[in-house]
Amino acid sequence: MKTTISTAVVASILASAAMAADKSVTIASWGGSYQEAQSKALFEPAAANTGVEVKQETYGGMSDVRLQVSSGQVTLDIVASGSGSAARAAAEGLLEKLDYGVIDVSNFYPTLYSDYCVGGDVFSTVYAWNTDTFGEDGPQSWADFFDVEKFPGKRAYRGKVAGALEPAILADGVAPEDVYEVLGSEEGIERALNKIRELKPHIDVFWTSGAQHAQLMKDGEVDMTTGWNGRFDNAKKDGAKVAYSFNQALLDYDCFAIPKGAPNKDVAMEFLNEISKPEYQDDLPKYITYGPTNKAAYDTGEITADVAAGLPSSPDNAAKQVPVSLDWYAEWETIAAEMYQEMLTE
Repeated sequence: MKTTISTAVVASILASAAMAADKSVTIASWGGSYQEAQSKALFEPAAANTGVEVKQETYGGMSDVRLQVSSGQVTLDIVASGSGSAARAAAEGLLEKLDYGVIDVSNFYPTLYSDYCVGGDVFSTVYAWNTDTFGEDGPQSWADFFDVEKFPGKRAYRGKVAGALEPAILADGVAPEDVYEVLGSEEGIERALNKIRELKPHIDVFWTSGAQHAQLMKDGEVDMTTGWNGRFDNAKKDGAKVAYSFNQALLDYDCFAIPKGAPNKDVAMEFLNEISKPEYQDDLPKYITYGPTNKAAYDTGEITADVAAGLPSSPDNAAKQVPVSLDWYAEWETIAAEMYQEMLTE
């Protein structure tokens, strides 16, 4: 019996073979359990399916990219980055513009990619509370988080400006859709700072890392804190009495960028397209409690309803949140950071 192979299958085989021909990419990420999750869900399967050789490194962030680009000695083809860091690096001219004719983002949330960085995973800045203090009936809005009469107790708050002003301006009554318009002036930033000043007598710790805010909850040192959902999930697994809500949370993402002058830029574009597909992204939650950026990953059957209920980018949870504005951070972060540090030292 004669077997026929569809034109589409032939085209796919030829495309993979063409992509693999003596091709490699060097990818840098942050190491630890995060890079391990990326490697297992994205990098290794994509390498196996395309034949592209993937070399992995760990790096210190965009400062390493800046050094490579400025010296003309670029060795990295793809780097993992926070969305805000990527926005600033792009503004500095450190990144290649991504080709969305090659990278298919048709099923991505529109706020989870930019001209210079394509989303790799989604996380949320949330308010979390100690369930020994408040049970399951903790705060359900940023106004609740700032209400020390309704919810008395010790707070912890972000010690850096990223993710610090939005909760304050929401607590001050600004509608979610107007947050960045209001923050788009020094007067608006000062309004948010004034709200934090009101809370400051009740803030015991201004945290500076995810490990720190998770430890504060594990040790029961504070009754409430801001922080990243994945860190609280891990803390809860370790026995922390902690709960959080996605309502009014800040929807943010980590992304992949290509340094300016990357030696394998074209292969990097193709590889980013590959790892953006739902059949890779639906494996991420198996290794880390961050959500996929490709909405179609929720339709493959790999992510159960129970798992989806705990992921920031699931449709139900995403609808409750405020997407972080990279345009705002690119324009205002430097000024806002200076004003924030002044407030911290008052």
